[in-house]
Amino acid sequence: MSGGLSDFVTALKEVPKGGRGYRTWILFLLLLIGLGVWGYVIQLRDGLVVTNMRNQVGWGFYISNFTFLVGVAAAAVLLVIPAYVYNFKPIKEIAFLGEMMAVTAIVMCILFVAVDVGSPQNLWHLVPGIGRPNFPVSLLTWDILVLNGYLGINAFVFFYILYKVAHGQKYSRVLPLILLSIPWAVGIHTVTAFLYNGLVARPFWNASILAPRFLASAFCSGPALMILVLQVVGKQFRIAMDERALFKIAELVSWALAFNLFLFGAEAFKEFYSQSHHMAPIQYLYFGLHGHNALVPLMWTALALNSTAFLLFVNPRTREKKRVLNIGCVLILIGVYIEKGLGLVVPGFTPDALGEIYEYVPSQVELAISAGIWASGALVYTLLAKFSIPVFIKAGQFVQQSES
Repeated sequence: MSGGLSDFVTALKEVPKGGRGYRTWILFLLLLIGLGVWGYVIQLRDGLVVTNMRNQVGWGFYISNFTFLVGVAAAAVLLVIPAYVYNFKPIKEIAFLGEMMAVTAIVMCILFVAVDVGSPQNLWHLVPGIGRPNFPVSLLTWDILVLNGYLGINAFVFFYILYKVAHGQKYSRVLPLILLSIPWAVGIHTVTAFLYNGLVARPFWNASILAPRFLASAFCSGPALMILVLQVVGKQFRIAMDERALFKIAELVSWALAFNLFLFGAEAFKEFYSQSHHMAPIQYLYFGLHGHNALVPLMWTALALNSTAFLLFVNPRTREKKRVLNIGCVLILIGVYIEKGLGLVVPGFTPDALGEIYEYVPSQVELAISAGIWASGALVYTLLAKFSIPVFIKAGQFVQQSES
């Protein structure tokens, strides 16, 4: 058996093994996945009526999470560009962890779309050559193609690099595919924005600024999540990770966050200064509308969190302190999750075509299913890390810290 294949088999055998903390973590994730399966069985049995989505608000918590996670997947380019285009060594060493994040996020995106479909047995209609996907007119078909294409690119690149590293070989031949992933990452979030943008009857979404805002927020939340995950992975596997990589990612996040806040200000000015009837959705978000103000506290919280994180990240003296860096990342994740989740989906339907306002909040079933999907993503990333990192360590790509 060759050395590389032997390393693969050895690493695969080590995946189920681990200490008490590892086993507890896996058990916790499996329990959440079981909770999600239980909720989905109820939804399949009774239909989408068990959710709080109605005719007035046809998209809810599932599509909110889907939109957020597409941004997380697209943000992997913030590791790819400095690693492979500018050959920044500290980030190049950990770039494959970003590709793992992209794979995990896309898997979760597909799961959220699947549970949002009321009749999943009819999904075969979207399969090219078998069903009638209405390509190229249908934006949903475009979204399916770009998401699955991005999943395929990142999965292939990840396992190809892993295979080459295990055999002590260079992986320069895959560089064109890595470079292709950069515009493809922009494409997956642009097409997702177009899904909203193309609905001309929904003025809150029907704005040309929506796609840039999607990308700007993606380049905030995705890297912020990566910074936190990279530190956890480094601690668990005792990897001597170069802190310059984390600080460089944080610097990129600071500029993306500044652009995101600027675009929000431009959109708010346009809506409130014009005082047209199209300002009703954003008024509902930030000031309430006709006594309905369920999202108002959340939206002001999100704006405060994003603004605070920007102040922490734009200053190198605060950005390069690990504790402040981590606090800023948490603030960004919460802020963007609110802004890009229910703060994006619900106001697009509020008020509806008849002027009715429906206060949507996720049901227990929706929360249970969503928790199961997030747990599934965490399990996928955990198992990929458990399998791949020992191979990189064995090949000398990572330096382990001493246990002392």
